[in-house]
This record gives sequence, structure tokens and C-alpha cells, in this order.
Amino acid sequence: MKLSEFKFELPESLLATHPSANRDESRMMVLHRDSGKIEHRVFKDILEYFDEGDVMVVNDTKVFPARLYGNKEKTGAKIEVFLLRELNKDIHLWDVLVDPARKIRVGNKLYFGDSDLVAEVIDNTTSRGRTIKFLFDGPDEEFYKTINELGETPLPKYIKREAEPEDKERYQTVYAKNVGAVAAPTAGLHFTKEVLKRLEIKGVDVTPLTLHVGLGTFRPVDVEDLTKHKMDSENFMVPSETSEMVNKALDNKKRVCAIGTTTMRALESSVSASNRLKPNEGWTDRFIFPPYDFKIANALVTNFHMPESTLLMMTAAFGGYELVMKAYEEAVKEKYRFFSYGDVMLIL
Repeated sequence: MKLSEFKFELPESLLATHPSANRDESRMMVLHRDSGKIEHRVFKDILEYFDEGDVMVVNDTKVFPARLYGNKEKTGAKIEVFLLRELNKDIHLWDVLVDPARKIRVGNKLYFGDSDLVAEVIDNTTSRGRTIKFLFDGPDEEFYKTINELGETPLPKYIKREAEPEDKERYQTVYAKNVGAVAAPTAGLHFTKEVLKRLEIKGVDVTPLTLHVGLGTFRPVDVEDLTKHKMDSENFMVPSETSEMVNKALDNKKRVCAIGTTTMRALESSVSASNRLKPNEGWTDRFIFPPYDFKIANALVTNFHMPESTLLMMTAAFGGYELVMKAYEEAVKEKYRFFSYGDVMLIL
């Protein structure tokens, strides 16, 4: 398929800049693949679509406050440093993006706030990418505590406002556990403790895997021929308890629902020779676009995505290109809210 086939008109007013008042009261569009029927519900109605023995797989990655602001030595120029991934824990070596990049060269030092935190630029990686080493004497806990205090919630750039105190909690799932993401697995933002409890009472199993969402999730596709696009690698882990639970549900012809495209990527990167889920860990750069034969999940919960994004492409691969594009047309007409803090779609 071609990039231009995923283009649609999205009014800027539909980009959600704040979360809904209550997590589980976001609007939810339900797509039935077998009949093509489209329903308009709210997220907490999700319980009506799942029964005892069904399994929901969630991504329990935890977002860390990845956006720091430092000052360049000598000039004092303000520099944004976006932490992407830790390359070496022992010497605090990190892969980062800097802005404005033209001011930052190898050998420069950056100072952060009134803290003792200083970083030295070690290498250039891409036009905005740098490898930096934090010069920090002290225990690891102290280092991460300092990052937590100085960093701010890494809201996506399209949200054109400063991060607010409420974002620390709302740009995080209620089941977030394993620190490592620089963006939230947004389909999970709609779950509340109450919804999880009601699923448990109904006999629906909710089980985790971990995929640390990187900025590559938002990287635009700049080639018309999708086979030439390369995804960034993201670190993931599928535990054996999750694979056992999922495989039991598949054997019993039950629903297995991936909560989010990140969960779906991890599942599809962990398929055994017999088309079952295997415990797995490592890195995945799997790019899913139509046509694609999904092996594990038979239901998907996902937010409304941007035109021409890899997330929309995966959604179209799962829901069927024509049905999903028709649903997106309806979502625009019905003024659904898009992207990270937006509304949600359930595809059955």
C-alpha cells in the first residue's frame, strides 16, 4: 500500500490537548469487522463486549519524565534535552535529542537547574540526536531521583502547552509498572481501577507485557512505498504467565484483545511456529500495515491516530482498510477527539 492512501482531513480542533474529565468516560467507537457495523459508546461500556475466559493484554511500561531543560556552559543558552534511552547504566550514558541542535557540539557541557547534574556531549547520532554522559557522583537511586525531580512529563509535541501537574498522573496508565517509556501506551489511559475490578469480577483476565514506547512511534513516514519505511526498534518483554494465559484463551476459542498498537507489536513479534504466543524479550522493529495476517489477538483497543501514521496503518491492517478509513471519516464528522489524550476505538 501507499502512504497517500492513509491521508485524511483532520481539523486541528479535534486534537485533544487535555484528557477527558474521567478516564473511563472517553467516547468509544466500536467496529464490528464481520458486519461492518459501527457503534458509538463510552469506554466503560467495554465490559459488555467481553466474557469469562477472554483475555486482555496490556502494556505495563511506565513513562519517565524524559524532557529536561539545561543550560549550555559559557553562553547559558537554554537547551531542551529529551532522554530517549539509557545506553550504559554504570556510566549514565544516554541517547538523547537536543533542541536547538545547531548549538550543541561534541565536548559541550550542559548544566541542569540548581542541581549538581552536569552532562557532557560525547557523540552526534542524527541531526538532532546526541549521545551524552551525565557526570554524576552518587548512588543510582539519587541519580534517578534527580532526573525525576528535574524532568517534565514528555507530552507529544503537538500538544502545544506546558506540561501541568495533572499530566504526571494522567499521561500514565493506572497499571504502569516498568519504567522505560518516553511516550504513554495511550489505549491504556482509559482504564480505571474500577473498570479493571469489574473485568476481574466478570472473569475477564487482564495480563501484562512490557514494550517501552520510543519516540519512533510518532516518527512520520516519508516514503510513498510503505515497504521502504523502517521502524525504530523498541525494547519489549512477554512473560511466560502471559503467554500461557493467552494460549489457553486461543485454545478455548476465546477473545484475546490487545490493548494498544504497542501491545499488538509485542504480540506479533513473539509468535511460535504453531501460531501461539511464546515468552520472549528483546527488540522489535516490526512494521505492520495492510495486508497483514494477525496470529494472536482477535480484538484491539486503540486511540484515534494521525493521518499517514504507522499507528493508523496497523489499525487498518487489523480492522480492514475500507472499514477503518470509513470509521475515521465518521469519527471526524462526529467530532471524536484524536491522539494521545483522545477517544478510543474497539475493533472486534
